[in-house]
Amino acid sequence: MTSPFVMTAGRAAPLGATFDGDGVNFAVFSEHATRMVLCLFSEDGKHEVARLDLPERDGDVWHGYVSGMRPGQKYGLRAHGRYAPEEGHRFNANKLLIDPYAKRLTGHPDWHDSLMGYTLGAPNGDLSFDKRDSAPHMPRCVVEDPAFSWGRDKAPQTPIQNSVIYEAHVKGLTALHPSVDLPGTFLGMASDPMLDYLTDLGITAIELLPAQAFLNDRFLVEKNLTNYWGYQTLGFFAPEPRYLHRGQIAEFQQMVARFHSAGIEVIMDVVYNHTGEGSELGPTLAFRGLDNASYYRLADSPRHYINDTGTGNTLNVDHPMVLRMVMDSLRYWVEVMHVDGFRFDLCSTLGRTDTGFDRGAAFFDAIRQDPVLTGTKLIAEPWDIGPGGYQLGAFPPPFMEWNDKYRDSVRRFWRMDQGMAPALADRLTGSALQFDHSGRPATSSVNLLTAHDGFTLNDVVSYNEKHNMANGEDGQDGHGENFSDNMGVEGETQKPAVLSARAQRRRNLMATLLLSQGTPMILAGDEVGHSQGGNNNAYCQDNAISWIDWSKADSDFHAFTRRMIALRRDHPILRQKLFLHAHERAIDGKADVFWRMPDGAPISDEQWQDPALNCICTELRTASGTPFYGATETAIFAVFNSGDAVSVTLPEAAQGRAWRCEIDTARPASPARPEAGQIDCAAHSVLVLVLEQAA
Repeated sequence: MTSPFVMTAGRAAPLGATFDGDGVNFAVFSEHATRMVLCLFSEDGKHEVARLDLPERDGDVWHGYVSGMRPGQKYGLRAHGRYAPEEGHRFNANKLLIDPYAKRLTGHPDWHDSLMGYTLGAPNGDLSFDKRDSAPHMPRCVVEDPAFSWGRDKAPQTPIQNSVIYEAHVKGLTALHPSVDLPGTFLGMASDPMLDYLTDLGITAIELLPAQAFLNDRFLVEKNLTNYWGYQTLGFFAPEPRYLHRGQIAEFQQMVARFHSAGIEVIMDVVYNHTGEGSELGPTLAFRGLDNASYYRLADSPRHYINDTGTGNTLNVDHPMVLRMVMDSLRYWVEVMHVDGFRFDLCSTLGRTDTGFDRGAAFFDAIRQDPVLTGTKLIAEPWDIGPGGYQLGAFPPPFMEWNDKYRDSVRRFWRMDQGMAPALADRLTGSALQFDHSGRPATSSVNLLTAHDGFTLNDVVSYNEKHNMANGEDGQDGHGENFSDNMGVEGETQKPAVLSARAQRRRNLMATLLLSQGTPMILAGDEVGHSQGGNNNAYCQDNAISWIDWSKADSDFHAFTRRMIALRRDHPILRQKLFLHAHERAIDGKADVFWRMPDGAPISDEQWQDPALNCICTELRTASGTPFYGATETAIFAVFNSGDAVSVTLPEAAQGRAWRCEIDTARPASPARPEAGQIDCAAHSVLVLVLEQAA
């Protein structure tokens, strides 16, 4: 092949394809390759027009410079080396590879047997060697200049105690919205109708399900399904192509800028624990072909992979160059794309060493010393499926953590499971047992009722069993224990009594979430009654099962959720950084939290241990130790009653002050009203009263 381009030495940093105004520098890491080749493609991407060896190697970085090359050039890589799977090496130069640092991909692999480094059906399986060229079936990397005119873009930098996070799927949020242009894209997500909706609701941060380029798994494609959620990353620097309207990475930047203009932060759900290449029986698309033994954690028999993630492989973040890739990726999304934080999928895997999980692992140390990343919001999913993988509460500051114990305890209390009152009390005050150590704030607990993985809130109160047959796995996938309650009828119903009970339960759950210390996260669509028909694992459902149907929005529950978010915003007592431990306050000598029975008496140890305890009353004040500028004499009194109707004795109000009932989930439309002495609490309801100046 002849080419108008000439390769010269270039530089070993930065990694990837970097346009400097005169040409493009290419730099690729591979410790075990013997030769690295840059493949160039025609403008339409269909024809390979040149192969240029990267001529220089500094340590384990291969590099070269092509003068005159411009953004838009399509390329890929071929790595030469030993094909010795039993020793951990799987080089196959017949396979076109994605540059791990590519800033844009043209699409997704077109599934074909040539994508495998071995020959499918061969007697010796993955020990065989496939000589077919995979290029016709691979997407192309694209040279990009990520410069963007940000104007006056300013990150909202919302204090975490003021945050309300909204977990949303780029397509699912907008696909059926009647007023959104370009639905299913980054631009549609940040369109005027969505910005108006989110700001009116009171959302401060949107958490995007995976938006880095990911793989459509072959087994799903062959069943006419799709990797909808996106937890199979292939490009840690590239936006997912399907969400780009015109294929320009500036569309992602424009989305971020528009969210920022509305005061909304952007948090990305990122997957650095594994890649989309799967086990040794998976395809050779990027990392496996570039340097399998470096990028992945291999088993004692290096032919196989350690699988702490349940996906077939585990990224080897212990390797300095793999860790560098992760850190470079994170910094890229912050510095170039202006995102405000990250939620780390299966974050326990990132803290694994040869001896197990270590909160002082290289990944955490790298994050904590990085001047770019320490200013972002960092959220860990604190588990994986490996041994000792459940690590709730074990992550170092400044990490926050998804709190599944919160989800389960709150669902079980309102399901009327016995003995759940003490657990509810713990969750209401920030899950101190897990998080009150190492100087961590109460905001470390990301409180959630639901997330993308599991039932929606509407389905929590509508289904006892999962209904996942559409996934094509005979209903075997998804969580088996959901702590849900169909209120007497499985699924859809027209029975008024059942619908009323379900609506009441949803209000109780949402009220509990927004009254709890910690950082609340709402699943997109829960506030309007979105249902997935009982599917609790809709990872492959890129269709009406997952998409929010705005035409069926529950306006009453939306109004209630909006009201609860406003209540939280207006009362700092509900969103404190310090934990509440019933310690005496300097401002008035009173404890910062009281727990009472409905008759006003303190809850005794014996009563806490009573499995039938189903109504607890709590009086919340600013925490002991709060600085003078944050302390207040205001108080919140809340009743959580999963039992029968009861008369509740209110705490005595100080002179010149009075209790005002702000929320009654049994009468959600009722206006705020003054109360004194006693108040009736309906069965299965929440009451919220605020201590204010008397009129």
